[in-house]
Amino acid sequence: MSLAPSASVPGSIELPGAVCSISNELDSIETIMKQVADDRCGASTIFIGTTRDSFQGRAVNKLEYQAYTKLALNTFTKIVSEAQNNIFRSEHQVPSQEKPLLRVALHHRIGTVKIGEPSIVIAVSSPHRKEAFLACEFILEEVKRKAQIWKREYYEGEDESEAEWKANA
Repeated sequence: MSLAPSASVPGSIELPGAVCSISNELDSIETIMKQVADDRCGASTIFIGTTRDSFQGRAVNKLEYQAYTKLALNTFTKIVSEAQNNIFRSEHQVPSQEKPLLRVALHHRIGTVKIGEPSIVIAVSSPHRKEAFLACEFILEEVKRKAQIWKREYYEGEDESEAEWKANA
């Protein structure tokens, strides 16, 4: 599978309390953490997914990601909104008319990602640590399950033309 270049392009969207992006290069971790900074939050978590050097006993040379950016960003916003509206509310009995405080930055790379480089960064801030951890894990698992992002793994000793595109799960 190969997407038309116009589909796999950088893009971003800002929501109340959140920023989501797909890009060729990720912002620094410090910049991403600033995106979720809020003096009302006592907890911040961050997940950094990096390219490892092996998968199921095979040496990996690099990964390549493509995305249907417009659709993937739409999926990101739904996932983030679900986390903001459900994770915190379930733990603290927040009245339905009150917006819970959960700030999120979700960044995913496209293009080639070398060994040791990050492909996804998720940062979450909330008033309490439990919600920050829960939301970060929820967002990661939902992105892997639902986002329109595909990964191609290149293995040592394999002809690059043999590498196959896989759903980002």
